[in-house]
Amino acid sequence: MAKKATSTKEPAKRKSTPPLPAPAKASAGTKSRTVTIPAAAKPAAKSAGKPSAKQPTKVPPKAPMPSTVTLKHLSAGIVERHGLPKKQADTVLAEVFTQLVDHLKAGDRVRIGGLGIIQVKDRPARMGRNPATGEAIQIAASRKIAFRPAKELKEAI
Repeated sequence: MAKKATSTKEPAKRKSTPPLPAPAKASAGTKSRTVTIPAAAKPAAKSAGKPSAKQPTKVPPKAPMPSTVTLKHLSAGIVERHGLPKKQADTVLAEVFTQLVDHLKAGDRVRIGGLGIIQVKDRPARMGRNPATGEAIQIAASRKIAFRPAKELKEAI
């Protein structure tokens, strides 16, 4: 008989092991036998690093986008709660915000009970750095609006 020549470049093919038969039920008077599967016959565990195509990856659910409340929504709430005509509620609300802006422009501090304190703070000119180039730049003086919430608002949220 002639032997088959195998090349060293190709890996030898492994024979698949046939599935083992299920153990038969033991009848009275016979011993039951336990079948153990050798470690080489067990299927290889999948790599833990890669998710398989069968198992979907867990994606955390996105937080719902908060709804935006506009001036119209606020005036509609005033109409519902106080029974004012819509036009009058719009006018009152617009006037409140106009007064608020006027006082902030004048440099006043506005305190609204239950909501908090709104004020304008002056920021002096300063030296800064351009993060892209590292070059020193002059940052101009500016004004910013600062809001400090009231204790009631903090507790409510």
